[in-house]
Amino acid sequence: MTITSTGRAGRQLHGGPVTYAVLALFTAGSLFPLVWTAIAASRDNTRLARTPPPFWFGGRLLKNLGTAWGDAHMGLALFNTTLVAGTVALGTVLFSTVAGFAFAKLRFRFRDALLLLTIGTMMIPPQLSVVPLFMVVAGLGWTDQLQSVVLPTLVSAFGVFFMRQYLVEALPTELIEAARVDGANSLRVVWHIVLPVARPAMAVLGMLSFVQAWNDFFWPIIALTQENPTVQVALTGLGRGYVPDQAVVMAGALLGTLPLLLAFTLFGRQIVGGIMQGAVKG
Repeated sequence: MTITSTGRAGRQLHGGPVTYAVLALFTAGSLFPLVWTAIAASRDNTRLARTPPPFWFGGRLLKNLGTAWGDAHMGLALFNTTLVAGTVALGTVLFSTVAGFAFAKLRFRFRDALLLLTIGTMMIPPQLSVVPLFMVVAGLGWTDQLQSVVLPTLVSAFGVFFMRQYLVEALPTELIEAARVDGANSLRVVWHIVLPVARPAMAVLGMLSFVQAWNDFFWPIIALTQENPTVQVALTGLGRGYVPDQAVVMAGALLGTLPLLLAFTLFGRQIVGGIMQGAVKG
């Protein structure tokens, strides 16, 4: 249903020229880094070093992409990153939804204290946990293995808090009580009631978790090597030498960005639809 500014139904709101100009400006600013990456990837290192820099495409894009693909083991890196990001997103969404439901609707001792403790972990800098985490990973023999990157990030305090806040408002307590009266156990309540209600928030959290895991650099560069890299680790192997080849580096960055753009192109409508479904009440 569309409503005008006067509150009458049946008419659509239309933006004026200023609105379109502002949107065009923000769109151009958002696309500029990606376009510049593609332009730099299509040039050679000598041209990129000149002033002013190039502002249009050259003819070396395919060659630089091929060099980056071979030098950085980009095929393996893309496969590993897709596996890691997908597993982390799935685990974060599932565990955070269950934990958020427990904090939002279940009654148990020390619930508020545990929630406060969970939120408090968000204030701890991740750098403080690197040494003990690496000691655990090394003790388990997981160095240079993907599980060393996946398992520490399967649950996030932000995800738990995010799902808890959503379910407090979106999930009626009466619905859970009715399911209990009908004989549903906790597993059936989660599967048939909580997950369908939480689907819009799960879509948002899954998208955020996937992008964060895809772009994660700090911990993977410590836990993995160039022999079994993610995309961000593989990119550190490009452009090495006395004079780094910035064009090849940009080509590798472009290869690492394209899968995210493809995923959003394919699933963007479902993600936005889930967000809007959660935003519209009644």
